[in-house]
Amino acid sequence: MPFAQLVIGPPGSGKSTFCDGMHQFMSAIGRKCSVVNLDPANDHTSYPCALDVRDLITLEEIMEDDQLGPNGAVLYALEELEHNWEWLEKGLKGLGGRAIYAPFLIAKHIFPNTESWLVALHLTDSYILTLPSLYISTLLLSLRSMLQMDLPHLNVLTKIDNLSIYSPLPFDLDFYTEVQDLSYLLPHMAQESSVMGNSKFEGLNTAIVELIEDFGLVSFETLAVEDKRSMMSLLQAIDRAGGYAFGGAEGANDTVWQVAIREGMSSMTAQDVQERWIDRKEEIDEIERKAFEDAKAKETHSQIDDTRDNFDDDYDDIEENPRHVTDSGVKVVRRN
Repeated sequence: MPFAQLVIGPPGSGKSTFCDGMHQFMSAIGRKCSVVNLDPANDHTSYPCALDVRDLITLEEIMEDDQLGPNGAVLYALEELEHNWEWLEKGLKGLGGRAIYAPFLIAKHIFPNTESWLVALHLTDSYILTLPSLYISTLLLSLRSMLQMDLPHLNVLTKIDNLSIYSPLPFDLDFYTEVQDLSYLLPHMAQESSVMGNSKFEGLNTAIVELIEDFGLVSFETLAVEDKRSMMSLLQAIDRAGGYAFGGAEGANDTVWQVAIREGMSSMTAQDVQERWIDRKEEIDEIERKAFEDAKAKETHSQIDDTRDNFDDDYDDIEENPRHVTDSGVKVVRRN
């Protein structure tokens, strides 16, 4: 049975970038991966699509033919996809481990019924941490998605490497990723806007915070898509949630990824992420840059040495086996 990642999230959260990065990363570690696009509004992908809903229907066609707006067109596309379930089922057969990029409505209605080990990934831009009201709103949205999707679920804060360029956070990163005591955020919400300081809003905010804490379901993973260790740490969490990490027995034919999972390599805690991308970002960036330049220089020197050795070997062969030059009969006369 195939394992799949169901990628959802608001516009600008990095879904397309994630699918592209995950496809490249899984290919590099020797795992088969296919990407399926089920967003009819996604007209440009930087990754190869094994299956694309736009081959069935596009948002532009719906809006033009039925005079609908973007939201109505997405709902129409959902109904069209449901009515053409055989097309989707046929396209999914034969694909290996896959990442599926779909809007929430399509994901909610269709995929709980598929025969796959699905893990829902709800991506959100880490910018939401800079505004308490936006963070609380995201917690509500994530909680709603978890309750309605009825799937193994991971919430992911993307673009975590950009946090250092924003204003400093009032709490450490683990406060946000572990969703700790949210009552500490209420005074910061009141400072964010004068409206939030109103007694009516204060009571509403307190009730929302208590609701989220009563469920106790939401937490966050982090991702810097261009960082190998960050991608590996997230993929480990995805595999644990979907059961992939526990599916095979150890053996001689293990892939690089299976060996890494067994050895517990490159798992990042919130404290590791805090140090890497917030507290010491510039320092570690410089260390990694120098390490990359040193490795590049060593590679260049190694190539030069190999070229020199090959030249010496060829020269020795010429000396040991001089070529006999035959007389062509042509006489060269030098003129003064």
